Parts: sequence; C-alpha cells; structure tokens
Amino acid sequence: MLRALDPFRFLLIAVAVWMNQHQLLVIDYLREESRILREQLGGRRLRFTEDQRRRLAAKAKGLGRTILAEVATIVTPETLLSWHRKLIAQKYAIQRRQRLAGMLNYYYRNAA
Repeated sequence: MLRALDPFRFLLIAVAVWMNQHQLLVIDYLREESRILREQLGGRRLRFTEDQRRRLAAKAKGLGRTILAEVATIVTPETLLSWHRKLIAQKYAIQRRQRLAGMLNYYYRNAA
C-alpha cells in the first residue's frame, strides 16, 4: 500500500538531494582547480613534507584505489597507498621499540 509522503519526509528528501548536488558541484570545482594548478606546475615535481604525506595518505586510504584513480591528480594512487603502508609500518615499529625498551628496563632492574 502506498502512503503519501508527509511534509517532513518530503522536506528531508529535498534537502538531501540539494546537499548531494551541492557537494558534487564543490567536488567538480576542486577537481578543476587541481587541474589548473597542475598545468601551472608543468613537469616539475612537487616536494611534500612528512606531515603533508601523512595527511594525504590518511585521507587516501579511506577512498580506496579505484576512487583515487579518478580523483588523485597530484600523486598517483600507488604512491598514496605506499605512503600509507609506510606510515602503518612506522607506527608498529615504534610500538615494538617501546615494548622492547620496557622489557629491557624490567630485565636490567630485576637482574641485579
């Protein structure tokens, strides 16, 4: 049985559609802006700081390779995901070192 949309649901759907269209326009603008900036760079390579790499890698992982292939223009999807893998490897390497240092401290304190 079909029910008529109450005014609240209709308004909610209208706002959701408008927001989606607005977001698509913003994304389209940002893509074009990125293309223009890339053209102005020419063939020169961009140099990123570690912080910039970390921020890009974190955002890229959430998108996935297929969407990155459509969106990423500054850095290839492979590079972004590689940065993310290195970031995760560093995180666990630091945790391992801290755990090992704690074990060594415990050993030296209790060995004497």
